[in-house]
Amino acid sequence: MLKTLNIQDIRQKALKAIDHRTRIITAGLGLDELRAVLRGDPPTEKPNPRYKVHTTSFLFHIRPRYYQRASTFFSHTLRLGFITAFLFSIVSLTGVILMIYYTPSPDEAYQSILIIRSNVAFGNLMRDMHRFGAEAMVVFTVLHMLRTYFTGSYKKERSFTWLTGMVLLLITLGLSFSGYLLPWDQLAYWAVTIGTSMAEAAPLFGEEVNLLLRGAPDIGHGGLLRFYLLHVVLLPLLAIWFISIHYYKVSREHGISLPAKYEEGLVEKEEEKAGKQRIDLIPDLLTHELFLISLGIFFLVVFTAFFYGGAPLEHIANPQQTPLDTMAPWYFLWLQGMLKIGDKTLMGIILPTIIFGILFAVPYLDRNPHRSMFKRPLAIGLGILVTLVLVVLTYMGLPQWGIELPPATRIVQDLAPEEGTGPLRSVPFEQLYPGIYEVNVNQPSRMCPELDFGCPEFEAVFAEFTQKINAAEESGALPNVRALITIEMWQYNLIRVTPQIFWNDPETGEPREYDKQIFLHENRLGH
Repeated sequence: MLKTLNIQDIRQKALKAIDHRTRIITAGLGLDELRAVLRGDPPTEKPNPRYKVHTTSFLFHIRPRYYQRASTFFSHTLRLGFITAFLFSIVSLTGVILMIYYTPSPDEAYQSILIIRSNVAFGNLMRDMHRFGAEAMVVFTVLHMLRTYFTGSYKKERSFTWLTGMVLLLITLGLSFSGYLLPWDQLAYWAVTIGTSMAEAAPLFGEEVNLLLRGAPDIGHGGLLRFYLLHVVLLPLLAIWFISIHYYKVSREHGISLPAKYEEGLVEKEEEKAGKQRIDLIPDLLTHELFLISLGIFFLVVFTAFFYGGAPLEHIANPQQTPLDTMAPWYFLWLQGMLKIGDKTLMGIILPTIIFGILFAVPYLDRNPHRSMFKRPLAIGLGILVTLVLVVLTYMGLPQWGIELPPATRIVQDLAPEEGTGPLRSVPFEQLYPGIYEVNVNQPSRMCPELDFGCPEFEAVFAEFTQKINAAEESGALPNVRALITIEMWQYNLIRVTPQIFWNDPETGEPREYDKQIFLHENRLGH
């Protein structure tokens, strides 16, 4: 009997010690309460220990105890803010891993990327997730801002929150742009060179800003190191700071906005009461967020591993050769489009500054007290108009718009661009069967009878080449044209492909010729 009592006493003391340690780790939740949270049961103690977590836990301090039901409707928020914060966490984590293997030096940066892609376990997956996550973060940040604007969620007490969101938008763009240079390949080098040269057009202190960004008249070791430190130290710290402020304002001061119809009393009393019902963060919304995080990680891994084309890596940066079709990162194409239609100072510095200044001032310029879209026709119309203008400017920023290349050069550039993959480099190695294939002599079908399964992808490329050659001849751009593609086995596992175009000059009638040699290895990565 004594022995039994001692065992029970020891057991109770052990459970008490474990419960005490559990409360320390979970910031106030004991074993029974933790079990109830996991089961979705009501609180086991009074006062509610789940609320205590928000005052004692560092992680949960910026989160509210509860949300109003209508503010959690998916149709209202689309979870855009949560997805943006999730992507920032993924990009930060993968970025820390990539930092281990990256060397911010012009002599070693490109080689370190090659090592990450080929010699580091899951290195290519980490790089792809980092690049895709960064670009997706730009998309969702913009979508989140648009959702906030169109639902009028920037009004009244949420004005300062809108300002912090605008700062986060600029930081997000800065993070993406500063990381664009780090692979030290051709497109990144020249895109950043052109981008930083815009600072030179700024009035009064443009040359000083340009020199500060580059570290020298041309981008070199100093410029790469500056962009690296911006990307991994300054901008991430600023992002964490402003995300904390943004989250604190949303979560602890004014909450997520309700749909306009609830705030403005446009629904029945019963529906309004149901929409304003409190939903505790723990466990209801927390379990939902954990599900979204799990789903997001699963999607990112599967998509980047099996469907994503891969983070691009072109030829190593060459300051002596500017590649054709150099363009800004896609999220700055609208700015490149503006530069094509006006002065660099006006379109590249003054007008974008005014645009972002207006965006910052939106809560103070819009004096309409209503949030409903139907009661804000001017604001909604302007928002749609600006969005459409940015889409058009983005299209105009593409290198194919407004920049004329000689017809033969453009045809071959579209077939096999200097930087990037292009249709020809996408053809599987085994379908590049040696031979001479002439436009309008060889038909783009059954071109490789010696191969068991033919060469359908090469046939599609040759058909596109034929169509463009014939169209150029019909338009008079390439009179008396003759074109062919020669495929040669150059070395073991290495093929040389040579597109050649012969024509007569439209003005002088003199014979002209253009050709380009493209070497393709069996184990090429993106080339």
